[in-house]
Amino acid sequence: MLDFSNLEQYRENNRIEAKRALGGFPRSVWETYSAFANTLGGIILLGVEEHKDGSLHPIDLPDPRFLVREFWRQVNDPRKASANILAENNVQIHDIDGNHIVSITIPRAQRFDRPVFIDGNPLTGTYRRSGEGDYRCTREEVESMQRDAAGRTLDMKLLSHMSPEVLEMPSLHRYRSRMERLRPGHSLTRLDDRAFLLQSGALGQDRGGGLHPTGAGLLMFGTHRDIVREFPHYLLDYREQMDGSDRLTYRLVSSSGHWSGNLFDFYTKVYRRIAADIRCPLLVQDGHFDDTPVHQALREALANSLVNADYYGKQGLVILKRRDMITISNPGAFRIAVEAAKSGGRSDPRNGGLVKLFHLIDVGGGTGSGIPRIYSVWQNQGWAPPTIEERFDPERITLSLRMEKAGSTHPVLGCAAQQAAVVEYLTDHVSAGRTELAGFLGVTEQELQTVLSDMESEGTIARDDTLTLLRYRLKS
Repeated sequence: MLDFSNLEQYRENNRIEAKRALGGFPRSVWETYSAFANTLGGIILLGVEEHKDGSLHPIDLPDPRFLVREFWRQVNDPRKASANILAENNVQIHDIDGNHIVSITIPRAQRFDRPVFIDGNPLTGTYRRSGEGDYRCTREEVESMQRDAAGRTLDMKLLSHMSPEVLEMPSLHRYRSRMERLRPGHSLTRLDDRAFLLQSGALGQDRGGGLHPTGAGLLMFGTHRDIVREFPHYLLDYREQMDGSDRLTYRLVSSSGHWSGNLFDFYTKVYRRIAADIRCPLLVQDGHFDDTPVHQALREALANSLVNADYYGKQGLVILKRRDMITISNPGAFRIAVEAAKSGGRSDPRNGGLVKLFHLIDVGGGTGSGIPRIYSVWQNQGWAPPTIEERFDPERITLSLRMEKAGSTHPVLGCAAQQAAVVEYLTDHVSAGRTELAGFLGVTEQELQTVLSDMESEGTIARDDTLTLLRYRLKS
């Protein structure tokens, strides 16, 4: 809520638009109404002018009540606005030192109301906010909002132009093997492949009884070649920059042709890599890493990105791992407010079919608890809070997870990364003591001891017995 007694402290921005409105009701209000509703919400001020220094100042409107009546008349006319998303208290008259102005507070529209457009045509009357101005949305942006407005998620659509043969059986069998290990005795594990695909929602039947993949089935078990027939902009891109420079030290791309390129194989390949260096996990009997809260949070982050991406959107899903941070970026806007996503309890995934398929292998819960859990785990680790950035044109969500103590300049490295850092340091310094190495890594000497013991056992380093004080050097 604005402090109207100190209006001059505000400036026009992504959430505030000022209009003099001395000549009657401004027609340009409607472009801003659409723009705020389709972006992050905002407030329109009528009877306010912008001075040369950018500050806002009230002008006494001659008839503010007329402007209020005219606004309600037009916003309820479907020929002017596609939806009235306001409550009565969203439009108010304010008295500022004898000057009467009108404020119109516009919330971000719910996804089923978007796009909010004007003058009866979504392709020419849909706007969004960028900086201090409104811009007309492209066809792609309008179509993205229309897809999100649908009651049924698009990944549940039956792809009647495709046959079941587009689903790659090796990927399916790897998936089923994982599910049988995680959910022994589940009713789906006793079915043959055809029945399994039908019951899990990866296949569906048309009215004539013909079998076809769903969007979720194609994304999960198809190959890149067939997936792009339905999702032309589909791209999965995992990158690593682990040597402190901008040089890529590893890359996995769905279009490479060296692997299936589907979501299931991408998830399994990428999770192993992003989780490997977080901390030293214990191995359990079946050869898989034991869970820690950090590993669980990373699974949530990766799964959230995969089930909420708009695979019809541009630029693909991109994950970048650095020594001190993981960034996950996917096409598509939030379907609920960002703050609601952070607080949890609400779930509105973009791809309901994918939620079910990932849930069957114990990935993600679909309850809206994923993002709050990630924030909680990062807080418990003492790491800098995660950040979420939402962009438009094109729509994109970026989650940044920094593995670094809040206010620290030292990255909190995982086991393998710590060992690599020790090797790097001993290459430059010949030998070093525990205090010196712990300070370099940003850990306690107790935390460092496990790393040094492992490196001694592996023959990577040795104790320098020629010195009185205990120091370590690279083993020759």
